[in-house]
Amino acid sequence: MARPFIIGVAGGTGSGKSTIARNVLEQVGRDRVVYVQHDSYYFDLHAMPAAMRAKVNYDHPDSYDTDLLMMHLHQLIAGEAIEKPIYDFASHARSAEREHVAPGPVILIEGILVFADSRLRDLMDIKVFVDTDPDIRIIRRIVRDLKERGRTIDSVVDQYLNTVRPMHMEFVEPSKRYADIVIPEGGNNAVALDMLITKIRNIQGELANA
Repeated sequence: MARPFIIGVAGGTGSGKSTIARNVLEQVGRDRVVYVQHDSYYFDLHAMPAAMRAKVNYDHPDSYDTDLLMMHLHQLIAGEAIEKPIYDFASHARSAEREHVAPGPVILIEGILVFADSRLRDLMDIKVFVDTDPDIRIIRRIVRDLKERGRTIDSVVDQYLNTVRPMHMEFVEPSKRYADIVIPEGGNNAVALDMLITKIRNIQGELANA
């Protein structure tokens, strides 16, 4: 079996990474793309008191179990299925359940810090950075965290000022220099998205004929 084609999608919180990933899945085919989110690999902190969990810096590279992610990626590359962790953002802890993920010809790795680790970068065939203005990103994050993650407006703003923004400046923004493609305005950039989809389809054709 040919080695899977691996795409990395990075960018700040609320930049539109998930929109890009969703479009790739829909246009290339969900049965042909393995979607792996770095956020699924937060360390399991269920043994820590809830009040302490809420204060952890989840935007620092050390908050991720990237060793486990690397192990799972190598399994997928070898044609083996994985049991991917499921993370509960409301409680800041891993679920007891796992998601069975089968291998496929395209692997899409998405997360704010996937370019900050050289081990992840070295696996990627294409690195895409989604670049969106900070004011748009913070509005999107507030809406998402209130609607989907059970947060309060005070907790979202406090987290953004104390960890999200500083970590973006220290780790996320500098990682943009590793990108092969920079997509301004996130998932709303139809031209850049079309170019990315065309590239993936061309690679799929090459793999199919190999």
